[in-house]
Amino acid sequence: MSDTIPTCPACASEYTYELGGLQVCSMCAHEWSPAAAGESPAAAEKVVRDSVGNLLADGDTVTVVKTLKVKGSSAPIKAGTKVRNIRLVDGVGDHDIDCKVDGFGAMQLKSSVVKKA
Repeated sequence: MSDTIPTCPACASEYTYELGGLQVCSMCAHEWSPAAAGESPAAAEKVVRDSVGNLLADGDTVTVVKTLKVKGSSAPIKAGTKVRNIRLVDGVGDHDIDCKVDGFGAMQLKSSVVKKA
């Protein structure tokens, strides 16, 4: 944590405080993340690649490249299973794909176990 208090990006007020990981301006009630304040919007976007290096985007169809055990289920997701309409997220750990797998429902997958179809 730095010793300097950042000024509000909305009104340039120096009366700000930290609340739950966010900076809050006491003058205009603007809230922002101090880590993202210095970054440009292009730098904030994360590039997600599949297991062979192809770029992934929201709405892509991917294929699972290896059999995956699923907690709470007796059947695994088999290699070759197609997953349609993925959504890229910043998930738990390094799970960066949010999707629905037929027969299993909604779940998150790692991009390292899929390839673009």
